[in-house]
Amino acid sequence: MGKKRFAPKLHVKKGDTVQVIAGDDIGKTGEVLEVLTEKSRVIVDGVNIRKKHNKPSNDQPGGINEINAPIHISNVLLLDPKSGEGTRVGRKKVDGKNVRFSRKSGEIIA
Repeated sequence: MGKKRFAPKLHVKKGDTVQVIAGDDIGKTGEVLEVLTEKSRVIVDGVNIRKKHNKPSNDQPGGINEINAPIHISNVLLLDPKSGEGTRVGRKKVDGKNVRFSRKSGEIIA
């Protein structure tokens, strides 16, 4: 058996609002729908839209559907809850718990 891999600490979580800073969708903002820790990717609502061709089945008609494809986590920047601008994320201990905070405003991120 191979070595066990631990999930890295990432700067975004599900439900965060992020801004795309690289790629075709640069400048777009959206909510993180899913975080894929093994591949260091996130799925952001309304970003990196791809078309998927589905074959008809017994209960569903076929057609061309649009899906949100994953984007690399290094290409997104968390939006500051106070100012709404992009910010880097820091970590510190508050009351014995590790919390994320905005490096721009110092505000704690839930």
